[in-house]
Amino acid sequence: MPDVLPDYDAILEAAKTIEKEAVRTPLLRCDALDTASGCKVYVKAENLQRTGSFKFRGAYNAISNLSDEERAQGILASSSGNHAQGVAAACGLFKCAATIIMPSDAPATKIERTKALGAEIVLYDRATEDRDALLTKLAGERGCLFVHPFENPMVIAGQGTTGLEVAQDMEAMDITPDRVIACTGGGGLTAGMAIAIHHHFPQAKINSAEPEGFDDYKRSLEAGKIVSNAKPSGSICDAIVTPCPGKLSFAINSNLLDAGLIVSDKEALAAVKFAYEELKLVVEPGGAVALASVLKFGKQWKGECVVVTLSGGNIDPDMFARALAV
Repeated sequence: MPDVLPDYDAILEAAKTIEKEAVRTPLLRCDALDTASGCKVYVKAENLQRTGSFKFRGAYNAISNLSDEERAQGILASSSGNHAQGVAAACGLFKCAATIIMPSDAPATKIERTKALGAEIVLYDRATEDRDALLTKLAGERGCLFVHPFENPMVIAGQGTTGLEVAQDMEAMDITPDRVIACTGGGGLTAGMAIAIHHHFPQAKINSAEPEGFDDYKRSLEAGKIVSNAKPSGSICDAIVTPCPGKLSFAINSNLLDAGLIVSDKEALAAVKFAYEELKLVVEPGGAVALASVLKFGKQWKGECVVVTLSGGNIDPDMFARALAV
């Protein structure tokens, strides 16, 4: 049976499921950001989420919705680091085993933190090895259940609680956003946020944000079908480098998103620096592309009320030092 696309009600259910374990992250304002962008900007600080990114929301919701018997089989996941940590943390709470396949070039901080959360790490070379074949092999050998980082309705619904919180907080302030920008890899966060934002503010434009050279979502939206990236890696924005949009997320986003936005690695690093200096927040490059987008394109949207996600803060010290030197 094909997966059923999550809807707004699924996001409301996910919010109830995760509320005792996930952090309700703040929606921040910054005068310097308004000045730099020309917009009135609100920042959803998911870098302050448990495990340092929004990924805990979806992982916990998905694993919560498994039976005790299913969790006892163990959980298998594939990730460059943020979904890995989210799954590892959720498995720790449910006291079930987690096996995570991670690329060998993933940031060392993400690998070590995933290990520290109790997961078994299996490294692979994403330039020469077939990750999907490795996943199939391990699932067959161990009988684990695979929790995909975005091709899972419960994961998308969990990520959608990010947008639900944004909408609830803005309604409480009696503010209507003109635009919401989400950092986008496979599109799970973007799809979940799009559902929630569209429900509350149907007139708001919703943009994906991606690194240059890995803009598969932008090109897919323009083509009206899923297209792939030419390379498996090559951007410092590792958290949002995926081969192509997820089928489930694209089915949602192709109907709800406005244009896709692209920033360079240098612009992502400059946004990391801006977040540190002006917002006093630590953000990783992939988690800063939405912020980089409003800094790059904001003058075109002068006067708009814009919400941007800071989707993750798991950055290696050397990369952080590189950002501060921009």
